[in-house]
Amino acid sequence: MRILAHVPIAVFDAEGGYYAVDDTRTHQDASLADGWVEGCFVECPLHAASFDLRTGEPTCLPAKQPVRTYPVLVSDGVVYVETNVREEVA
Repeated sequence: MRILAHVPIAVFDAEGGYYAVDDTRTHQDASLADGWVEGCFVECPLHAASFDLRTGEPTCLPAKQPVRTYPVLVSDGVVYVETNVREEVA
């Protein structure tokens, strides 16, 4: 039997596109959905670590590990996040 863990995902509307990433930061538990978005970057609300929404890569400390990203499709005004096809973090 395979058990899948529940992972919250945050979806952002930024720079004319939609981006989905794991909602929990990699350096400490906190919701990226509560952060600030500027361009294609989200800044964590606790320690100001920033992540690129396109790649999941952190852009500054204290974050060192990327967050997973997920493909997003918008069809007929509905936003879909493909959770079965996610980019694994290194």
